[in-house]
Order: sequence, then C-alpha cells, then structure tokens
Amino acid sequence: MKRFFITFAVLVTIYVIYIDLNEGTLSSQKEQEPTIETQGTPQDSSLSFEQKVKSGDTVLSIVEQYSTGGLSVSLETVVNDFQKLNDGLKPEDIQIGKTYLFPIYK
Repeated sequence: MKRFFITFAVLVTIYVIYIDLNEGTLSSQKEQEPTIETQGTPQDSSLSFEQKVKSGDTVLSIVEQYSTGGLSVSLETVVNDFQKLNDGLKPEDIQIGKTYLFPIYK
C-alpha cells in the first residue's frame, strides 16, 4: 500500500510539473492588459528631447521640468513612453552621465 501511494504521488508530481511548464498556472499579463492610446503620448521625435542625466535626476523629475502646465498624464504613461523612446530601458536603470530621450507633454 505504501508503494502505491509513493507511485501515485510521483505520477501526480510529474503531471503537475508537465502542465506548469507547458500551459502555466498563471495567465499572461499581455492577455490581461490591452494597450490604450492616450492623448499626450509622443508619436514622433518632435515630442521628445535628449537630456544628460545628473546625480539625483529621475525620469519623472526631468519630464516635469520640460512639461508645460504641469504633468497632464499618468505616471504609467510617462514610464511607457520613456521605454518606447529608449528601446525598452526601464526608468530605474538610467545611469548618471548618459543621455536619454524623454517624452514632452503639452
């Protein structure tokens, strides 16, 4: 009887691992989040500027400096636009002394 339970447990474990590797147990984020175009999203290079990053600068602080009339879009939009302009670079990965493209919002 003990041998039966051990064999059963091993087979169930192998099956669960197989399902997890092939189908996954979590749904993909890409399926859950449709992309939505918002107003103020830069569509070309005329709505962006280059800036050399100094110590203490963040993407948000730099974008706020160049935005006219305050920031009219969400933080998520700023992050997404920054990543589009910089080949997917995350805002937390910017380095002091390097130049990046930043979106401009009107």
